[in-house]
Amino acid sequence: MKNASLDLLRQLKLTGMASAYEAALSLPINQQPDVHELLARLVDAEQQHRALRRMNMYLKLSKLRYQANIKDIECSNQRNLSKEKLATLADCAWIERGENVLITGATGCGKSYLGCAIGHHACVNGHRTLYFNMNRLCEQITLAQAEGSIIKWLNQIQKAQLIILDDFGLQPITHTVKLLLLQILEDRYERAATMICSQLPVGSWYEYFDEPTIADAILDRIIPRAHRIELKGKSLRKRPNHLS
Repeated sequence: MKNASLDLLRQLKLTGMASAYEAALSLPINQQPDVHELLARLVDAEQQHRALRRMNMYLKLSKLRYQANIKDIECSNQRNLSKEKLATLADCAWIERGENVLITGATGCGKSYLGCAIGHHACVNGHRTLYFNMNRLCEQITLAQAEGSIIKWLNQIQKAQLIILDDFGLQPITHTVKLLLLQILEDRYERAATMICSQLPVGSWYEYFDEPTIADAILDRIIPRAHRIELKGKSLRKRPNHLS
């Protein structure tokens, strides 16, 4: 009966329960848990297994640029990044509230690494995350339009609880990309979070869009509910461990 129960748990894809049950059966009789403790162990094991599997799936699908960890981020007055500010973002409650994060600063100051670290932390805490370099985003839009799958592509982005738009403002974007960016932000407004990493200061974003009506609409969906981080200091690329 024990083997049959194990087989049934595996057939039901209750892998965490099956592993915990097998571990309990391997214990000496006098050390095996009673029925109530065993049930609690099985449920806990299944929950942890599913959380780990979900985390690994989210990390794989996120396509984060860097394998960054939030505990490795350097906080200092020179960088204009406090431990308190980082702790606020590590809490992930802002994601659940559908708020945004705007990270700006000069090239090499660690914007992308910080963004990826926060994205990694979001995945670990069960939030579906997608990372886009703006060049790649434009390429994906062009491809989706050519294949006639732009609606499907937009729906996939909408499902992510956090999207990261990196290298924002490095190159001009077309009118079509601006309209689709507006659609993405409209779909996410007060429902999901968006992070933008840019060398351009936020005050220059209006001029970057170069179309007043679209600029007003996009910025109105980004800025009012945003946490801002303006990284400062010398380029970290000159250091041995430059990315953090």
